[in-house]
Amino acid sequence: MNRIRTFRSALVALIPLAAIALGGAALAQAPAATPTPTPQATPAPAAPAATPTATPTPAASATPAPSATPAPAASPSAAPSPPPATAQTPAAPPPAATVQTADPFGEPFVLEPKKVVVMKGTASWDAAFETLIDSFKALTALLDKQGIKASGNSMIVYTSTDDTGFTFMAEIPVEQDPKNLGKGMSMGTSPEGKALKFVHRGSYDNMDNTYEAITNHLDDKKLEAKDTFIEEYITDPLKTAEDKLVINVYVPLK
Repeated sequence: MNRIRTFRSALVALIPLAAIALGGAALAQAPAATPTPTPQATPAPAAPAATPTATPTPAASATPAPSATPAPAASPSAAPSPPPATAQTPAAPPPAATVQTADPFGEPFVLEPKKVVVMKGTASWDAAFETLIDSFKALTALLDKQGIKASGNSMIVYTSTDDTGFTFMAEIPVEQDPKNLGKGMSMGTSPEGKALKFVHRGSYDNMDNTYEAITNHLDDKKLEAKDTFIEEYITDPLKTAEDKLVINVYVPLK
């Protein structure tokens, strides 16, 4: 947390297709008809002995059976065609994997003022996140008790820092004024004006890397920041695991 203290203090100071071929069916040819066998002539009976020579009855001519006419070859169109193959619709390519691009870093941004319920507080660096969470819990309990819904994301506005800790204002945007505000609570307006937007993902304790990068960015661009900065909690810090936090950091410029 020492590095968080250093950098925040510095900020305050500054998708395959397949084709199917169909084979033609072989045409069947009818076999030739078997020829009818030729009948054999029956020989005449032998003549009586008195007759010197019996005139044999001429053998009946065997009438050859006409050859069977071979069946004409079946016309290609007459041959039964195999059922057409079902056209295959190419499978849709799998959806492209979502690629998360890097968050914008140092994006120019204009803060719009919002009506907020505010709770002021002081925290040490060692108990920073726990103190901020307690402030959000107190504000949320007040709104829930009066049936008032937040109209935006929770915010922390850092107003001063030193080696031991910092002062802050926990803010929740609302559309109507809650009644019977608790100790340290008031109504106010969130910061407005030109700023640079940075995004932090992960735990609060690892925000030192983000603030180091912010400090380097301001130095490289020779930009001068106002003596305050804002954290907007995109994920609900009361319901989100600390290592899954998404926080927008706004640095107002002079």
